[in-house]
Amino acid sequence: MLTVLEAINLSTTYLEKKRIESPRLSAELLLAEILNCQRIDLYIAFDRPLKEDEVNTYREFIRRRGNNEPLQYITGKVQFYGFDFKVTPAVLIPRPETEILVDTIFGINKFQENLRILDIGTGSGIIAISLAKLLLECSLEAIDISEEAIEIAKQNSVMNEVDDKINFLCADIFNHNYEPESFDIIVSNPPYISLKDYNQLEPNVLNYEPKHALTDDKDGNSFYVEIIDKATKWLKPNGQIYFELGYDKRNFVEEKLNSAGFQNIKVIKDYQEIERVISGVKI
Repeated sequence: MLTVLEAINLSTTYLEKKRIESPRLSAELLLAEILNCQRIDLYIAFDRPLKEDEVNTYREFIRRRGNNEPLQYITGKVQFYGFDFKVTPAVLIPRPETEILVDTIFGINKFQENLRILDIGTGSGIIAISLAKLLLECSLEAIDISEEAIEIAKQNSVMNEVDDKINFLCADIFNHNYEPESFDIIVSNPPYISLKDYNQLEPNVLNYEPKHALTDDKDGNSFYVEIIDKATKWLKPNGQIYFELGYDKRNFVEEKLNSAGFQNIKVIKDYQEIERVISGVKI
């Protein structure tokens, strides 16, 4: 009978041969998922024999990981800003850098009440749901072009007990409109990767994550342009706009915000000193 330690060692060797990043970590996290325990708990259960169904499930998980399928899609879940979320290949896997976007909005508005917020391209709902949990008495509209993504986001809002604060809507930002001065805050982590750069992405991204959430099939600028144009109409006076930035998008987005009349423009760097978040205020 295969033990926990033997299974981890065999799987680590297999993933190493497949050139999977952090093979031991992947092997341990996938087994912990199957055994419904924390990764650290495996270390006091090395001699525990695995049941046949556990072995079969583990082999399938390791096979999928060996094909570069992201760990989060295999387990079906991820943590973001300390909250739990469901993820599937219908939605982008949340990146730690996006927490900076949420943290920036929260830091500036944590004492504000009754804010009306629009999240454009909500995906799994991580930004809208995190803000709904963090901010007082806020209400949110969260839109995405993907019906599958909206369904996942709705499930995540229920799981995080904020479904009464968010209205999820399947809509295309290029063909959708709101009444003037409807929102205090507009936020978006848009598809900002150029088609050229998209085709150079790692296999675990290129082959598994939804293309429409990563690139506009052009230069990666079209969503910034459209959202800024509509934000001039949809934001209330002194309303705020926030974007996540691609690594090379700061100058372009800043110029567009300036041209549209936004003021108090600020840029925040991420953990790797990349300019990651930009904000402005409609005057």
